[in-house]
Amino acid sequence: MKSYNPSNQKKILGGAAFLAIMAVAIPAFAEEAPTADSVAGTLIQLAYSIDTFYFLMSGALVMWMAAGFAMLEAGLVRGKNTVEILTKNVALYSIACIMYLICGYNIMYGDALSSVIPGFSLFGLADNTVGDVLASGGDTYYSNLSDFFFQVVFVATAMSIVSGAVAERMKLWAFLAFAVVMTGFIYPVEGYWKWGGGFLDGLGFLDFAGSGVVHLTGASAALAGVLLLGARKGKYTDGRVNAIPGSNLPLATLGCFILWLGWFGFNGGSELKISNIEEANAVAMIFVNTNAAAAAGLVAALLLSQAWFGKADLTMALNGALAGLVAITAEPLTPSPLVSTIVGAIAGIIVVFSIVFIDKLKIDDPVGAISVHGVVGLFGLIAVAFTNPEGSLVAQLIGAGVIFAWVFTTSFIVWLIIKLTMGIRVGEEEELEGVDISECGLEAYPEFTRK
Repeated sequence: MKSYNPSNQKKILGGAAFLAIMAVAIPAFAEEAPTADSVAGTLIQLAYSIDTFYFLMSGALVMWMAAGFAMLEAGLVRGKNTVEILTKNVALYSIACIMYLICGYNIMYGDALSSVIPGFSLFGLADNTVGDVLASGGDTYYSNLSDFFFQVVFVATAMSIVSGAVAERMKLWAFLAFAVVMTGFIYPVEGYWKWGGGFLDGLGFLDFAGSGVVHLTGASAALAGVLLLGARKGKYTDGRVNAIPGSNLPLATLGCFILWLGWFGFNGGSELKISNIEEANAVAMIFVNTNAAAAAGLVAALLLSQAWFGKADLTMALNGALAGLVAITAEPLTPSPLVSTIVGAIAGIIVVFSIVFIDKLKIDDPVGAISVHGVVGLFGLIAVAFTNPEGSLVAQLIGAGVIFAWVFTTSFIVWLIIKLTMGIRVGEEEELEGVDISECGLEAYPEFTRK
């Protein structure tokens, strides 16, 4: 005979309660069987939730790229400039978020005046209602606010590209003043021309996730700033190019891995949908192609650096991986994994030649951003004409030319105004002792000071 156990009584009472509930619920379900419309509505809401969640998580991955840029740049500059470069990265991300919220998003996706001239309005973000979603029959499949979040982290990415190119000699507040204009106006206008339904989109210009809209844009703005800023002291002397090594290559490598990870959200999220088999397969293909291009870019750059310089250059390898990622961003869906690998390998080779050539032109880019995001961004756009059956080489070249002309010209004007008003470069003594002290009042690594 079993001894008394209080848990047995709880089980009996629980079972009785369950039976009582079912006795009431089953007839109710029988009386109110779900209709075809209610089932369809439920499925539409479920798909909307899944796609919105995927959009938000992709945006979170892209936001994590801000950390990647910060770590990469901090590792590739000298220790005496570390705090300032980190300050720039966290500040530019915040400015991008504010400016895109105030006006940038509405310029890019608001009511336009024409296919060339976007509209302009402040704030005005509104989300979908249940009625809106159901009435669309599933055509409205993600939250408007999730779209804003996904787009705003792309803006920050474009601005992060500028940060590394002007490192170690630009005034912090001059850089942040430019960030206001770049993220609130320059980027949204050219973004409207393609992603907002403007004339580049109508022309047939293809840019799946932003080799041009994001990366070429960031590089063009960086080039304009670097030309006005000039090279770092000691970079070019007596006709020679002097290497200025970074202070923390483990940190730079970590930054590369973070960017690599974030790029899955960058490219994968740009599919915009994952809630059915076809879209899920497309996202999987994008992930595989993105990874393949990055891996091939790194290996190609590493092999070329060994053959050319007689050593396995880590910084070239890191930039090779990023070059592969930038190149495949223009079209990560239509090529096969093998073709994506080839695209990435070519990008890895191009970036090594570009970094060396730009140095010979005495254009000082401490992290190779102009080569990685600009030169390779252009290559990625051109490659679309050969990897996407709908691609047109003429349309791709026109799109790239328009983006470069707009961003470089407007950026040069803004940089020049800032230079003439508040100045863009720190003094020679401040540069020699490190901008951490002059710009941020902090000496991060005393042992590197004045080196």
